[in-house]
Amino acid sequence: MASRRNFIKNTSIAGMGLFAVPGFAHNSFSAADKLNVGLIGVGLRGTNHLQNLLLRKDVNVTAICDVDADRITIAKKYISDAKGKTPKVFGANELDYKNLLALADVDAVIIATPWLWHTRMTVDAMEAGKYAGVEVSASNTLEECWDLVNTHERTGTHMMILENVNYRRDVLAVLNMVKQNVFGEMVHYRCGYQHDLRHVKFNDGKTAYGKGVEFGKKGISESKWRTEHSVKRNADVYPTHGLGPIAVMADVNRGNRFMSMTSHASKGIGLHNYIVKEGGEQHPNAKVKFKQGDVITSTIDTANGETIIITHDCNLPRPYSLGFRAQGANGLWEVDGSRIYVEGKSEPHQWDEAQPWLDTYDHPLWKKYGEYALNAGHGGMDFFVLNSFVESAKQNIAPPLDAYDAAAWSAVTPLSEFSIANNGEPQDFPDFTRGLWMKRTPYQWMKETY
Repeated sequence: MASRRNFIKNTSIAGMGLFAVPGFAHNSFSAADKLNVGLIGVGLRGTNHLQNLLLRKDVNVTAICDVDADRITIAKKYISDAKGKTPKVFGANELDYKNLLALADVDAVIIATPWLWHTRMTVDAMEAGKYAGVEVSASNTLEECWDLVNTHERTGTHMMILENVNYRRDVLAVLNMVKQNVFGEMVHYRCGYQHDLRHVKFNDGKTAYGKGVEFGKKGISESKWRTEHSVKRNADVYPTHGLGPIAVMADVNRGNRFMSMTSHASKGIGLHNYIVKEGGEQHPNAKVKFKQGDVITSTIDTANGETIIITHDCNLPRPYSLGFRAQGANGLWEVDGSRIYVEGKSEPHQWDEAQPWLDTYDHPLWKKYGEYALNAGHGGMDFFVLNSFVESAKQNIAPPLDAYDAAAWSAVTPLSEFSIANNGEPQDFPDFTRGLWMKRTPYQWMKETY
């Protein structure tokens, strides 16, 4: 594998203009010198990654793993329809993924499984020398966060947290504005995951997002495992969609770091009310006690003096929003209302419509390849996050969103749980870089490669 990776690295083309769109594939790659990728988990999310991988000319999907035979059948059909070679198949039991990791013809893996498997599978992948990409969140406990960092440092193998919102078009435009000092010295951020997930946490056991109030063994897709976290944990269990982009704007782990956090939770009535409304007061699930508060609010302070407010709001009726705000000494952006104010440029005390500003500071990647990305999923974000993973894996170099980021962002879940349980007591963030955040340079985001 090392020799294959060296070949890939030595024959890579620096300019993205030499790629064949929409797959971003190197024209110089022969069929024998592609990156061999295995997928662990081919449910709805894993299948989305599979579809995007199959568009690329520089990737072979050589192996797939899932304990659900129906999902294996669906994945094999996608590969067959794309004229790909029949992959090796694993899924005889929950640990069969380890046999996939033992394959010589797997260079990198994408992990899209239920949350409790993310860290153990990523650690096993790095131990096996496979470049790992893992869906969010990467870890559930502080011990798991350290497992990611320690395994990466011990083995020298890389992993990337596949946080696609970092690649959202407006987010990258605002990052460009932050880097160009449009807002002045940054002071405060807000973000979160505010998304009515009642139709995801419950269904009828037949369709992934159908009506119904079943979960656990009687549920299907995410309701089979995700809802259990709301039963047993009073925590912000899904922080990275909002926090990831903000952490990059604030140079966290690269000149800055999270210092401490306090969290509070409202009462939790939303999921119970939904069960009663859709299934009736006599439904067995109406007796379930949900531990998670409906609205969880956390405040982080950073080494450089910024504050970050994170909101988790998934159990009540509401429109979707990640609630972004980026505020500096000279102005700010707020995603809700699509508005920007810059002192000296905007009319005093009046918001500007954000879009003209976002167009002016549009990210080079989106300007060059946006039209090809839009059909990749999540408005095009999936196209760019997968490209960053593949390009980093081909060269066997550190990805833009690395093990230290995965650990720091995911640590919000256990720290919020501890803080809520102790009446909002501040919780110190571990320094997962062991002091190297002071010396690490920020990733060069403002480029048109990846």
